[in-house]
Amino acid sequence: MNTVRESSSLSDKPIYDITPFTHLDYPGKLACIVWFRGCNMRCMYCYNSDIVFAKSGNYTENDLYAFLKKRVGLLDGVVLSGGEPTTHELLSICTEIRRMGFSIKLDTNGLNRESVEDLVEKGLVDFISLDFKAMNGKFGYITGSSRFSNFFDTLKFLVSSGCDFEVRTTVHADLLEPKDINDMMRLLYSVGYRGTYYLQEFIETRNNIANIEKPKKEFDKSLLEDTLSVVWR
Repeated sequence: MNTVRESSSLSDKPIYDITPFTHLDYPGKLACIVWFRGCNMRCMYCYNSDIVFAKSGNYTENDLYAFLKKRVGLLDGVVLSGGEPTTHELLSICTEIRRMGFSIKLDTNGLNRESVEDLVEKGLVDFISLDFKAMNGKFGYITGSSRFSNFFDTLKFLVSSGCDFEVRTTVHADLLEPKDINDMMRLLYSVGYRGTYYLQEFIETRNNIANIEKPKKEFDKSLLEDTLSVVWR
């Protein structure tokens, strides 16, 4: 991960890292990525375990603003990722980012509907990537969280809000089979989602949370239904 190093004078450091430039993580825009420490999930395949378990970050909000001031006119947008950004106070951060003229994309697991709703209703986020981990039956096992209903409430809110958002799922064939993905597509369709459903294949790393390896099973893509348009990343 490419990073920036800025000095900090404040003790509270919610930001673990900053990736200065990406053209892949925010559709159609040149952006930076702000990685917030901590998460309210413990997804087995998560490769950002250092960010998830970090007790402190490396940068303050002021460090972020100082970095962004140097990028005005060079970047189009800012991606808020993690970890889980909504475990932090985002309203003031997004207000300042917006004041500097950047578009804002939020990556979220959807467990904090109130935070997502506040940002959307106040016009402080332009695009959201919502992670759909699994159906309720496997949700707890994969994520270490029993809060599927919180995710589902956020999904329904986003569909009804008219906010520009996408839904994506990480696929590890030993954890999710084609039937699981078909069930997830049906659920999305049932609540009114008609966007593209993005599937991303598990990437084996040395430090994923459950230390899982490449799947032993094969994921047969031909078994996927056409309930939604599916794109693999």
